[in-house]
Amino acid sequence: MAARPLIGVSTYLEAGARWGVWEMEAALLPVGYPRLVQRAGGLAAMLPPDGPAHAAATVARLDGLVIAGGPDVDPARYDAERSARTGPPAPERDAWELALIEAALASGTPLLGICRGMQLLNVALGGTLVQHIDGHVTQVGVFGRHAVDPVPGTRYAEAAPEPASVPTHHHQAVDRLGDGLVVSAYAADGTVEAVELPGAGWVLGVQWHPEMDEDLRVMRALVRAASAAP
Repeated sequence: MAARPLIGVSTYLEAGARWGVWEMEAALLPVGYPRLVQRAGGLAAMLPPDGPAHAAATVARLDGLVIAGGPDVDPARYDAERSARTGPPAPERDAWELALIEAALASGTPLLGICRGMQLLNVALGGTLVQHIDGHVTQVGVFGRHAVDPVPGTRYAEAAPEPASVPTHHHQAVDRLGDGLVVSAYAADGTVEAVELPGAGWVLGVQWHPEMDEDLRVMRALVRAASAAP
């Protein structure tokens, strides 16, 4: 049996997680992420926040990288004033995940950004974000669904060529695209729902949450790219 590609997934860092009799700081990840990697044929490894200087060595051990969803990106990262509707910053995650993205781009390691991960990819490449949009969160803490339309000729459209209903829970979105990125899917209201970096490497960001769905196509595409990476 061929070895499964090792896919690293970035994690939350929470001050007061509870399990059993314990309540303490924890690095955690909703189980949908590792299960999605596993169902798509990969081996999942959790990557808790670490010193940014260790990012390149970490990515060098991986076959593919997923930057997971989570809190709002600090607007200071894209030189914007903080909106009253932007959530509190997560400086450890911002620093660590930006370093992971930069290392993956530099090394050609296949990279998938999910929700916050897509937004952070855009910021890493010099783009900006809209700090609040309406209509993409139907109820706080509950995933809604809406349709996304692929852009023909893109990497995302190759994996999922037809419009799809996807699970969504976000209130921010891409504004100015980062350097080199192209849009590969839109929502009906024009919101950018997927971006990618054309070229030899495999780099894709999706605004929705494939870990909350049965559709494996995006993660399978990452796993295939990770399996083929040198």
